[in-house]
Order: sequence, then C-alpha cells, then structure tokens
Amino acid sequence: MGLREHRAAAHRRVRVAVVTFSDTRDAAHDHSGNAIDAALAQRGHEVVARIILREDDVTVSEGIDALLLRNDIDAIVASGGTGIAPRDRAYDFFQRRYESELPGFGELFRALSYADIGSAAMASRASAGVARGKLVFSLPGSQAAVQLGLDKLILPELGHLVGQLRSATAPEDRP
Repeated sequence: MGLREHRAAAHRRVRVAVVTFSDTRDAAHDHSGNAIDAALAQRGHEVVARIILREDDVTVSEGIDALLLRNDIDAIVASGGTGIAPRDRAYDFFQRRYESELPGFGELFRALSYADIGSAAMASRASAGVARGKLVFSLPGSQAAVQLGLDKLILPELGHLVGQLRSATAPEDRP
C-alpha cells in the first residue's frame, strides 16, 4: 500500500489530550495549548482533555498517568518541558513511560527546527512514542515550535499512526 492509500485509510477522528507543561502559564495564557487545540479541531480531531501541569515530579506523574489510563484517549500532544534547564522534565518523564519510542519524530523535528532557528535546535528534546497503547508527542513550549511539529509531522500522520495502534489491539479493546 502506498502513501496515498495509507493516508486515505487513516482514522479521520482521533481523540486527543492536550497537555501543557508550565510553571507560569494558565488557561488564559496557554498560547501553545490553544494552537494545538485549534489545529486538531480544524482537522476534525476531538480534544477530550486539556490540562496544564506544573513541572514537578508528583504533578507530572499523577497528571500524565491518569491520562494514560483513560480509555477515551488515543493520543497525547504535550508542549513544554523539552529543553535542558533543570525544570524541564517532560523528556525524562516520557522516556520512562514509552514502551516504544519513535526516534524519527525527534530527529525530523530537530532537522526542521534547524532550518528555522539554526543550531539552537540541538537543545530541543522533542520526542514521541507509545505509552500504554497511546501515541505521545512531546513538543517544545514555543508557539512556533508547536505549529511546526503539528503542521509538518503530527497532523499528516496522526490518523495513520492511531490506525496502526488500533489494528494491533484485540477487537474488544478498540474504542
């Protein structure tokens, strides 16, 4: 099956949780979360949860683990916490949760970022993987980085990747 056929067979509606890692943002000032929400809705996907998590181990662990246990979520798109500052914990947290990592996502994201921002792209620890049968995408917190990741990587493949995960589950486990 070629690329067109794969995309044509992709799931049209994916149920997504949007997560923002931030110690300073609130719902009114979560521009990256708003961009994710809007882009998903524009493509016909459903945002079933939206949360902002302070970057401390307990809050992150409780918040993400609760989302991973939900049956009404197919994917998580997170922003923030992918840098190298001591407070940036998203990367380390997700690395411990991934059952299967998608290393190509981070590699491609950094390559695309390099074209936009130059060598500063090497500081990004954007990542993706599968945790508890759900797709997880972890993007930097800047709105430009979120838009880049969504437009060039996540949105073109989201339905197809969820379809692959769903086909690997038993029929009684599918939503």
